[in-house]
Amino acid sequence: MSTAAAETSAAAQDSVPEGSGSRGSGQHSSGPQTSAVLPPLRLGPITVRTPVVLAPMAGITNTAFRRLCREHGGGLYVNEMVTARALVERRPESLRIIRHEPDERPRSMQLYSVDPVTTGHAVRMLVDEDRADHIDLNFGCPVPKVTRKGGGSALPWKIDLFTSIVSTAVREASKAGIPVTVKMRKGIDEDHLTYAEAARAARDSGVAAVALHGRTARQHYSGTADWDAIARLREVITDIPVLGNGDIWSAEDALEMVRRTGVDGVVVGRGCQGRPWLFGDLQAAFDGRHERHRPDLPMVTATLLRHAKLLIPYFDGDERKAMQDIRKHVAWYFKGYPVGSQLRTKLVTVDSMQMLEELLGQLDQSIGYPGADAEGPRGRAGSPKKVHLPQDWLESQELNEDQRAMIQAAEVDISGG
Repeated sequence: MSTAAAETSAAAQDSVPEGSGSRGSGQHSSGPQTSAVLPPLRLGPITVRTPVVLAPMAGITNTAFRRLCREHGGGLYVNEMVTARALVERRPESLRIIRHEPDERPRSMQLYSVDPVTTGHAVRMLVDEDRADHIDLNFGCPVPKVTRKGGGSALPWKIDLFTSIVSTAVREASKAGIPVTVKMRKGIDEDHLTYAEAARAARDSGVAAVALHGRTARQHYSGTADWDAIARLREVITDIPVLGNGDIWSAEDALEMVRRTGVDGVVVGRGCQGRPWLFGDLQAAFDGRHERHRPDLPMVTATLLRHAKLLIPYFDGDERKAMQDIRKHVAWYFKGYPVGSQLRTKLVTVDSMQMLEELLGQLDQSIGYPGADAEGPRGRAGSPKKVHLPQDWLESQELNEDQRAMIQAAEVDISGG
């Protein structure tokens, strides 16, 4: 671990009794250590000691953020979604997205595709060039630029197409013993649910696990995740791991999801934005320990600064790009902390490390952990949205000729999900 990482870790070691209400750097702890709440997650030849998966998020889960998360706790850290077509065409940004650090194992990546042939080419490339140890297939992205092409959360409705993509990926990945998993949503809307049928098809195609986000595409990120649907899927799929996703903002949320649904692990997305130490909390929780990070402002500041520094090599030394990227993380890191509107405004316009360091140096380093104000949802939940779909998409679960032609031309360079 680097010096900076060691300093950040050391800042989190003080502990006070859980529920005491004390503020300060570090963690709350109480009670003796107990046996593991969940066993390790097994995905073919891969064993993940802490059954937690970092969900791919566009522009967020790059090597810099993944390193911060990995330094805090165990799990499976998946990089940003990359399209099969862009990967096969070796577009520079796609090759950057699938980059992993030398010590990053297993190397996990998420692939998006709407075409079985392109899927096969992309997975074959990953196998031949030894670029991944685990491949996750995205069938959960709800954004219009994806669903209007029949991709993401719209695709499982066409069950034969879904099955063909999954089985092709599994066939090509199995040549190198690489496990394939699938991440999906409940369906397009409440009248067009696809998760149970798609999960059965994925299992029968040989995937190592399925993950379900308990929302439909129409919900986007609004409302409450349907954990009951996740529990129903666990009852349907009993012979491979099932992972739950949605509304996990704390270690306690993860424990409650496991208790209510019986899943084998959890997938964390927005809950870790600005909080890479959440993975330390999750590891402690699944080990049966009570320690939780309660970071004071100096720890948050040090982590944000380290994040910014790690982004510079990710962008091949382009400091300006790194600063443009770190801006979106400012509000997440400082959620609940009394930073001040003027300083926040300046922080989201930084264009150099020097400027960032000078602005962070103006913060009151005596500020402790602000309690519940720093917890909970991150970003905007929004409201239900119309799902943009190809013409006549819902009329049948089979592709018509026009849709088949569209699919063959639909692979675009899209990131997100």
